[in-house]
Amino acid sequence: MSTWANLGLQDSASPLMEQLIFFHDHALLILVMITFLVGYLMFMLFFNSYINRFLLHGQLIEMIWTILPAIILLFIALPSLRLLYLLDEINEPSVTLKSIGHQWYWSYEYSDFNNIEFDSYMIPTNELSNDGFRLLDVDNRVVLPMNSQIRILVTAADVIHSWTIPALGVKVDGTPGRLNQTNFFINRPGLFYGQCSEICGANHSFMPIVIESVPVNYFIKWITNNMNS
Repeated sequence: MSTWANLGLQDSASPLMEQLIFFHDHALLILVMITFLVGYLMFMLFFNSYINRFLLHGQLIEMIWTILPAIILLFIALPSLRLLYLLDEINEPSVTLKSIGHQWYWSYEYSDFNNIEFDSYMIPTNELSNDGFRLLDVDNRVVLPMNSQIRILVTAADVIHSWTIPALGVKVDGTPGRLNQTNFFINRPGLFYGQCSEICGANHSFMPIVIESVPVNYFIKWITNNMNS
């Protein structure tokens, strides 16, 4: 999760988030290079005393400052398109999770396992334990297996919500009457926090999301206990 005075992105917990961080660094490097080049040229203009009364056109320099930005844009656009298709790819999921946004909590369904269903509410500050995170912890966490391909189906029951987990590189809008899907692959165990990233109505709280990534055998035990209960 994000911590105090954290200037960078969160540590990735999925291959997709790793690719997003790589693209962010790639685009930022290009922006820094452009900023230094333009800044240097503007700075040198202050000390430029050359004049040419007979200069009417400069076709060469105009060709350069037309073609060069187009090439730079290609260096940003091609990796961006590659990443866009990677994020949209669904690769034979092992587990399907359905997430339904309500005002102002999430409902989850494990449709592969006899329709295990539960609601996930934010824990109020006055009920929070000493080791809990204010406005981020929930009463029922989403338990998912690590090293498995997960598909998530997102919709909403009332207004537009957005199911967002930064560490996994996942952001899916939940729209009433529409079912959106994406996939992710959690490559390490742990707790991963997220929030609804839409302003979904008056009195909108934070609608936190907590994913607990566990080894597959622990996930099977959790599923078995919930199916029997």
